Amino acid sequence: MISAGDFRNGVTFEEDGNVLQVVEFQHVKPGKGAAFVRTKTKNVITGAVVEKSYNPTAKFPTAFIERKDMDYSYNDGDLYYFMDNETYDMIPINAADLPESFKFVKENMTCKILSYKGKVFGVEPPNFVELQVTKTDPGFKGDTATNTTKPATLETGAEVKVPLFIDEGEMIQIDTRTGEYLGRA
Repeated sequence: MISAGDFRNGVTFEEDGNVLQVVEFQHVKPGKGAAFVRTKTKNVITGAVVEKSYNPTAKFPTAFIERKDMDYSYNDGDLYYFMDNETYDMIPINAADLPESFKFVKENMTCKILSYKGKVFGVEPPNFVELQVTKTDPGFKGDTATNTTKPATLETGAEVKVPLFIDEGEMIQIDTRTGEYLGRA
């Protein structure tokens, strides 16, 4: 059990059958009346974010979310298969449960699979990946305006903005959380 007064960013708890994660919290002690905890919580299964106030003495059961490293193997239609590195079991995950940042993941990359009581609800790709540029326009000599970018297609099919000096066939680093180019690999 965890009390609302002990809330910190990242804490997960159960409320009304939902698994919630604290995104932001603030202990408020008004001049008049009792103190309370103002929170912004995210439902880890549906992704909905809600702002709510709690009495600091309110208690909730702690929810333990399992994060397990698994290798992305292949996809078959709308199902994406991940292999458990310990048991070698293949776990199918529906395309709807994958985040937008999954477009930067290629086969055999290790991802974190998030589950609660055995039900998989999310996938966390690695924060940084190295991918090859498969298609981009050539940069022109003399076109040296600062911070000029061009679109580039990566080996996974994702599109990112890269500087003019990047050519086809080069390996680049991408931050999967923001989808931004970081540098040459």
